[in-house]
Formats: sequence, C-alpha cells, structure tokens
Amino acid sequence: MELGEIVVAEHPGERQLYVEQTPRAQDLLGRCRNRIHQVFGYLTGEMKEYGEWMRNKPLMVQLVDWILRGTSQVMFVNNPLSGLIILVGIFIQSPWWMLTGCTGTTVSTLTALALSQDRSAIAAGLHGYNGILVGLLIAVFSDKGDYYWWLLPPVAVISMACPILSSALGSIFSKWDLPVFTLPFNIAVTLYLSATGHYNPFFPTTLIKPVASVPNITWSAINVPLLLQSIPVGVGQVYGCENPWTGGIFLVALLISSPLICLHAAIGSTVGMFAALSIASPFDSIYLGLHNYNCALACIAIGGMFYALTWQTHLLALACALFCAYSGAALANALSVLGLPLCTWPFCFSALLFLLINSDNPAIYKIPLCKVTYPEANQIYYLRMKRRASESRREEQKRKEQKPPGDSKISTGGTPLCTPKNRHAY
Repeated sequence: MELGEIVVAEHPGERQLYVEQTPRAQDLLGRCRNRIHQVFGYLTGEMKEYGEWMRNKPLMVQLVDWILRGTSQVMFVNNPLSGLIILVGIFIQSPWWMLTGCTGTTVSTLTALALSQDRSAIAAGLHGYNGILVGLLIAVFSDKGDYYWWLLPPVAVISMACPILSSALGSIFSKWDLPVFTLPFNIAVTLYLSATGHYNPFFPTTLIKPVASVPNITWSAINVPLLLQSIPVGVGQVYGCENPWTGGIFLVALLISSPLICLHAAIGSTVGMFAALSIASPFDSIYLGLHNYNCALACIAIGGMFYALTWQTHLLALACALFCAYSGAALANALSVLGLPLCTWPFCFSALLFLLINSDNPAIYKIPLCKVTYPEANQIYYLRMKRRASESRREEQKRKEQKPPGDSKISTGGTPLCTPKNRHAY
C-alpha cells in the first residue's frame, strides 16, 4: 500500500442498518406531515367533523357552538374557533360590549329555535349573527356608557325581532336566490335608534349631527402609520370596534377559517380607505375605519363567497367595494340629517345589487345559495361543475358525430313525400 492511500472498511451490518432506518424516518416524517395536515383540516373551513360530533350532544352544549358560529357568521365564517377568537377580540375592546353581543346572539338563536326555524340554519349560526350586531351596536350608540344594566332588556327584545325579519325577508329573497345579509340588523337597530334618540330619558343614544362646515384638511399633515392602521381597524369596525389589536385578532380569526376571506377583508378595507381619501373625507373618520368596514364585507361577499373566485369576479369584488365606499358616503350624509348611524346599509345595497347582475361570461359564476360554504370549497364546487359541463358537451358532440344521417327518402318517382325537419340538440 502506497503512502497517501486511504482504505475504507465496509461493514455489511452498518450498511443494512442504514438502509432499514432511512425508509422508517421517511415514513415517520410523512405520517407527521399527514397528521398536521389532518389537524389543520379539522380546525379550518367549517369544522364539519366537529359539527357532526356536536349533533348528539345536549342542547345547552350545542347552543354554545351555535353562538360561536353566529359570532363568526358576521364575516361569512362558519367556524366556532374563529367565533371564539372574535369574542376574545371584542373582550379586549370592551367586556361590556361582549356581554351585550352574547346576549343578543343567544336571544336571537333561542327565538329561532322557538319559532321552529330550519335546524341546519340555526346550527350554522345564521340566526345568531344579526343578534350579536344588535347587542353590540345598541351598546356602542348608548349615551349611558358601559355597564348600564337597563340596556339588556331592549337588547333582548330587539334581538328577538331578528329571526322574524330574517324569515320574512328570506321568503322574499329566495325567489331570486339571494341572502338576507345583515338587513334584519339594519332594520331593527334603525327602528330602535329612531324610537329612542339622544334625548330619551331611559335609553339615550349618541347625538349624530350632519356636517355643517367645510372640514379643515391639510394633506401634508396626514399620518401614514395611522392610515395603514386603519386597515385592521376597518375590519374591527364590522363589530363596532375601533381598537387596532381587536381588528388584527379578527383578521387572524378569518385566516384560520379561510385565507381568501381574510385577504378580501383586508383588500376591501384598503379600497375603502383610498376611496375616502379621494373624496377628501376627514382624516379622523378615516383613521377610525368608518369608511372601510362596509367595503370589507362587500369585497368578501363578491370575491369568492357568492361568486366563484376567478380574476373576473375578483375585479368585480373590487368594483363592488369601491361602489360601496361612495354609496356609503352618500348614505352617511343622508342618515346624519335624521340623526341615524350608517350601520351596514351600504354593504347590503351594494352586494345585493352586484349579485343581481346577469352575465353570459361563464367565469362570472354565481354559486347557488344552498351550496355556499366558504370560498375555497366554493371554488372546488365551481371547478366540478365546470368539468361536468365540459364532459356533457363532449358527450353531446360524440352523440352528434355517431348519429346516422336522417335524410333517408322514400322513392315516389324521384320526389320525396316530405322533407325531414332539422332537430336541434337541445
């Protein structure tokens, strides 16, 4: 053996042990990856497995699940974990608001149960989200401050009206396959605030005045960090919350259930901010996200929730958010003359208007209301329907090609008795 040569002694036992351990490690890694994916599948989307597990539980246990789902359904999310996180965000804003909101959604859900409404709709929280908005906004616009306990009776009474309004409006809107959105909340709260007002001795509300002078706007004094902060604040304003941390928590709750909903909520809030700047709205109202929350809801509704998400419907969602921002500014000025808040009237008006669009473009596909779940699942349903339509067209084409010619004639001296009619495929 010459100098510098290295002799490597091979041990067959070690090589065999290495060959056996490598697949085991890969299998273990694959199992861990599948287990993590399975756990995320249980927590995201609608948590369908958890909902099926809750069906056989006692009514009080199911009620907690319905309340949490109703809390998240304000943002089109049917997920109890997201609802729990949203309640945590509301608690950070104000424990009193969380109490009034939970009172509203509990009463409205129990009322729907007493009225024997569709059990699956109750279990999905569709009779609870208007109730939590009623409870929150009555507390937000109360001039008595926090922990005015006499406010709970009107919260309960107004929340009881929400399932009635939802059922009545649903029977009308079902003819066009449209959702009722937050119209029951808008009607109930607007009637309550109109009936009480600022000078009511029992339930005084916040005084709302129309703009009476030209606002002093200095563009050089704009605060860019507060402007960026208005994006999560605008998402929080869907629940009447102005705390940026609360808005950030809401975005996390949306991300857990559906990243597409979270994305469109942030995009819609951003569109509302720029639209408010374009019409020279006061900076304080922009910083508070008062121009953003309706746009966030409108962008979610059109961008993948009730339309299948394509780049065409994504642009349609941006257009709806922009339309919602400008119509919201107009309605805010009109309602302020009556001393009433804007609520979510612009969102309902804009989203319903855009859902009534008729288009021959197959990329603008409206999901049937009975099939609407969340954007990712809606996208799967749309692709499945698209594939079925293409397969049916292909089969129809094959049938046409294989069909024997139907131009056979009966010879009567060279002149046919009748000319065969053309038959169309449909």
